[in-house]
Amino acid sequence: MIFDRTTSRSSDTSLSRRGFLVSAAMTGGSLVIGLSLPLGQGGATGAEAFAPNAFIRIGNDGQVVLTMPYVEMGQGTYTSIPMLIAEELEVDLKQVRLEHAPPNEKLYVNPLLGVQATGNSNAIRGAWKPLREAGAATRLMLIEAAAKRWGVEAKSCHAEAGEVIHSPSGRRLSYGELVADAARLPVPTNVVLKGPAEFKLIGTPAKRLDASGKVNGSVVYGIDARPTGVKIATLAQSPVFGGRVKSVDDGAAKLIKGVRQIVRLDDAVAVVADHMGAAKKGLEALKIEWDEGANAALASENVARELEQATLRAGPVAQNVGDAGQAMANAATRVAASYHVPFLAHATMEPMNCTVHFRGGECEIWLGTQAIARVQAMAATAAGLPVDKVIVHNHLIGGGFGRRLEADGAVRAVQIAKQVDGPVKVVWTREEDIQHDMYRPYWVDRIEAGLDKDGRPVAWTNRFAGSSVIARYLPPAFNNGLDPDTTEGAIDLVYALPNFHVEYVRVEPPGIQTAFWRSVGPSHNVFVTESFIDELAAVAKQDPVAYRRALLDHNPRAKAVLDLAAEKAGWGAPLPKGWGRGIALQNVFGSLLAQVAEVEIAKDGAVRVHRVVCAMDCGTVVNPDTVQAQLQSGVMFGVTAALYGEITLKNGRVQQANFDTYQLLRINEAPAVEVHLVKSVEPPGGMGEAGTSGIVPAIANAVFAATGKRLRKMPIDPNALKA
Repeated sequence: MIFDRTTSRSSDTSLSRRGFLVSAAMTGGSLVIGLSLPLGQGGATGAEAFAPNAFIRIGNDGQVVLTMPYVEMGQGTYTSIPMLIAEELEVDLKQVRLEHAPPNEKLYVNPLLGVQATGNSNAIRGAWKPLREAGAATRLMLIEAAAKRWGVEAKSCHAEAGEVIHSPSGRRLSYGELVADAARLPVPTNVVLKGPAEFKLIGTPAKRLDASGKVNGSVVYGIDARPTGVKIATLAQSPVFGGRVKSVDDGAAKLIKGVRQIVRLDDAVAVVADHMGAAKKGLEALKIEWDEGANAALASENVARELEQATLRAGPVAQNVGDAGQAMANAATRVAASYHVPFLAHATMEPMNCTVHFRGGECEIWLGTQAIARVQAMAATAAGLPVDKVIVHNHLIGGGFGRRLEADGAVRAVQIAKQVDGPVKVVWTREEDIQHDMYRPYWVDRIEAGLDKDGRPVAWTNRFAGSSVIARYLPPAFNNGLDPDTTEGAIDLVYALPNFHVEYVRVEPPGIQTAFWRSVGPSHNVFVTESFIDELAAVAKQDPVAYRRALLDHNPRAKAVLDLAAEKAGWGAPLPKGWGRGIALQNVFGSLLAQVAEVEIAKDGAVRVHRVVCAMDCGTVVNPDTVQAQLQSGVMFGVTAALYGEITLKNGRVQQANFDTYQLLRINEAPAVEVHLVKSVEPPGGMGEAGTSGIVPAIANAVFAATGKRLRKMPIDPNALKA
């Protein structure tokens, strides 16, 4: 069960179990442990004992409550992170209950991002050490409390299954019986964590804690929030980015049964109604004239041309090794190519939505967000209120993929709610969502390599141009024209490349805001680098796996996943006519992954991905079921991008509108996905996005193996592959 820790006098959520747990903590009937990064010092007598990022609370009933600084959007965070606590605390995973953390950048900052957010495949990476330390410290305090009560040495006691046991006598006390005494003890400043050989829970396929609620419908997503008296609104925004409302004829809309109000904003018009059906009918009845503004003639070709020109000028150096220029001049063979990747939409399963009740001096918000503190801050600005007057209730997320790291939807909902008496739920239609998304950037690469007489790369240069999401989203992380996301997967490659030079040129497309999209920078860079290394193997007339392997003598972990993927895929075994097998290798998000794709090309050029084999070294595996699920999910997301994903512009408008024109992979097209994990004791790597970035070049390389045609632009164009 997952609770909302945020309290409000107007929330419909009754006291029930959540209120009981909070009340128990306030009355001293619980042990509250503050988790800081690193672990704080001092007593654990109340929620304010530390300046924490998250809190562990144990009630006198033995129930463990974890206030979660991360969010659940299908990736399994609300199971895997409690596993870290349960492991060191020596409790069953079922004893852990969760509360959504309220917005607080100081208490709940993501240590790897510097803001309160869930993204970049780093929830487990960020939680790995501090949450285990919190669990271990809590366990030691409970053992000490029991030892004092029994008058024995703490070293003669141990914790097991939510109890402290005195080993010589067999006496035992439950955690619930000990919390009051333990709360008076100082928090240990140094704790020894379990080694991998001691893990009982970490590394096991734990069942998802949120599964039953999703099956029976009891869990609450943002779109499920229904405060008393809520109205439903949907909206039309300027079809051209940067356009404005010129005039609105709302006479016909107001006559539709259930329509209550028309809200006009500078660049949008919303219809407020009793239900979504009436709101949509009202919207269709509106006659809106738009001032299209400066971007009315913008087309995809304009964006691509500007980026191509940008790759002709020097940019900040992302990485330089050796002297690529000199080595290139002396190379026996030179290979050059240009690659394009398009804008992509997120198309989340749960429609974009936000519920707001604006009361003049206070604003209350219900939604599912990956960045709750950002929502609170930007909503406060839109509402004209102090931050502490904006209450945000976070919920489960029906697909984020980076889209819900943004607060633009909450801002828009606040703008509408300021003109509505009572709460209003704003729901974007699929068309409005796709045509007014914040997109994965369009990028263009100009890449070249020099080979020696044996075909080995002796020089590698890459200059690419495109948008920097981080420059807008987190300006302090954009330094000297560079940021870590935009360049990940283009630098620090797994291969031995003695002379290596990469530059990045930042170019922001006119009027189009870009955003994080599942694997963002690597989704572009891994496609380019792994497609190009395949090109070099072809020029050298060498097998793609053997070619890569020869460049990995210095990197045994990368070689191990490459070999495992090739072995499990049956690399080199015959395939039917018209089929091809391709491979890609990457080290992004702190994880090493090799993927092999088997594809079939029909006579009309259509590509069918039949099988994908993944070999992953993601360090210590917390929950293997989650790892497998995330790789399967990432593969499907990436296959969609390779086969269909593209947002195009014409006359300043996005041409795609719904799933008929922005197609997603359908269940009958889904490939069989095999996942093989390399055992490792390294700290965990990221999982949520790695499967997406690597599969696209694996598919492109498989198409080349089947047809001899190299794909340097995504998505795949079947017309170019017709027999």
